[in-house]
Amino acid sequence: MATEEKKKELLAKLKNAVISYDEDTSKEAAQEALDAGMEANDAIFNGLVSGMVEVGRMFEAQEYFVPELLMCADALYAGLDILKPHVKQLDLGVKGSVVIGTVEGDVHDIGKNIVKMMFDVAGFTVYDLGRDVPLDKFVAEQLRTDSDLVCLSAMMTTTMTGMKKVIDDLRAKNPNVKIMIGGAPVSQDVADKYGADGYAKDATNALKDAINMIASLKKMKDEVEAKKAK
Repeated sequence: MATEEKKKELLAKLKNAVISYDEDTSKEAAQEALDAGMEANDAIFNGLVSGMVEVGRMFEAQEYFVPELLMCADALYAGLDILKPHVKQLDLGVKGSVVIGTVEGDVHDIGKNIVKMMFDVAGFTVYDLGRDVPLDKFVAEQLRTDSDLVCLSAMMTTTMTGMKKVIDDLRAKNPNVKIMIGGAPVSQDVADKYGADGYAKDATNALKDAINMIASLKKMKDEVEAKKAK
């Protein structure tokens, strides 16, 4: 097992590899982490993902722009390819299904992919629609899969407005479905205004919110079933 010192050093190496968009170092550090007996989940979320969180901050502060963001994502995925086969599923007591995608007109999917990975690790069934997803496709996929949760992502204010239409259409077809939105321009105010059930500030928050939403949805379904049975 890696000593605490070695672990810190490797997590910093993974984080910095993402920030400095260095794919080779990212792969090397990922392999070193596995060789040192580190948990893949730890290396991913406390190493690679924390690097991407910092990149997101730099992007918002306009220290980095879209080209850097994409190169950082490549470095993240390079390390991820090595670590992902070793990821352990967490048992968080709630399993659910989720439809996830980046809304029409938006091709940014880094944040969405990190959230998707959190759901994978937590044992959720994930229907990933990808990026630049036609708005009506979210509704069609939710109805097809009867998923508990729909997650919409947008990185631009111009595409964010499409979320409102998806939410309205989903509510009309299935009032009980839970909806979460996320992405750089999204805030709690936007979530409230659009009528979403949750706002994911980051991947960890997305997972926590999703678990709470699905737990409450399942409780509601159980109560309805119990009333029917009486």
